[in-house]
Amino acid sequence: MRSRPARPARRLACSCLLAVLLLPCHSNAQTAAGPLSGNTVVGGNVKQHADAVLAIMTYTTVPDVTTSNLSVNSGSTGNPGFGQTQFGGGFTLSKSFPLYLEGTLAYSRYDPIFIASDGTQQRAIPTKWNTFSGTVGIGWDFRIADELVFRPILNGTLGRVSSDLKVGQTIFNHVTDRNLEFLENGSLDAYGYGGSLMLDYEHYRENYEIDAELRATDIYLRSFGGSSAAVQGSAMAQQISLWTRWRAPTGWHALDRPIRYVLEGAYSHYFGDSAGVLGFNDLTSLGVGLELDSSKYPIIITRTRAMVRYVFGHNVHGVSFGFAMSF
Repeated sequence: MRSRPARPARRLACSCLLAVLLLPCHSNAQTAAGPLSGNTVVGGNVKQHADAVLAIMTYTTVPDVTTSNLSVNSGSTGNPGFGQTQFGGGFTLSKSFPLYLEGTLAYSRYDPIFIASDGTQQRAIPTKWNTFSGTVGIGWDFRIADELVFRPILNGTLGRVSSDLKVGQTIFNHVTDRNLEFLENGSLDAYGYGGSLMLDYEHYRENYEIDAELRATDIYLRSFGGSSAAVQGSAMAQQISLWTRWRAPTGWHALDRPIRYVLEGAYSHYFGDSAGVLGFNDLTSLGVGLELDSSKYPIIITRTRAMVRYVFGHNVHGVSFGFAMSF
């Protein structure tokens, strides 16, 4: 039997990323103005925007380095129309009891533009919707070969969308459209359910390590409750992603262990309501970094990684800085 290097329990990585993605076109969140008649809201179909917010929430439901942190800027104003940060990871308990657990926490900010009018004046309402969501997954590892695992996963999601718009003492006080009840300090909750199928390949040797994951995910999101019954939304998160990582010693040592260099590549393709909502259908990430091994010492953290990634897709590109730990 070949020997394999000691390694920590299956990855439980908590990442903190900073990325800027530039989108050289108008935000899809803004709709065209139509005829005005009395007290109207142009682009004020909040149902469509609630669907859009949930569609954007689909990017946060799966652990994915390509969307762990996004900031999409409007090409016309240079101001962010969307921003997202995600923390998450997963692990298998042991080979003898291969229960797989994963979880993510995410925050996003979405800034659609509404135009309100009382028939004589009209003004843009710079709404800001904040989205908080958490997703958990439970699965089981079926070992196909010594280094290859098939992993079905059941996923569940809970989230909240809230608006921090303060209409104040303006002409909008006279607008009686129920849709504005949500815009003015309103909120709606969302739940999701679905699952994923994953192939996990782990190839470890003394002088290098290879990890690869191929994952297909399908999660249905739907809103419930909220401050206005007029605001209900739904979206389908459908995604296929491939993630790969190569680790090898640099020749340097610290904490009585070799310092490794890390090469990483990831690709995600979005289907369903996720496709095109931010102007792209897929994202690719290429990363390089260093990893510090602290497994010799009796501390919880066994490995710490610092990564720089270049992320790109159709009409979108950017750089991210990542920090992750394994336990």
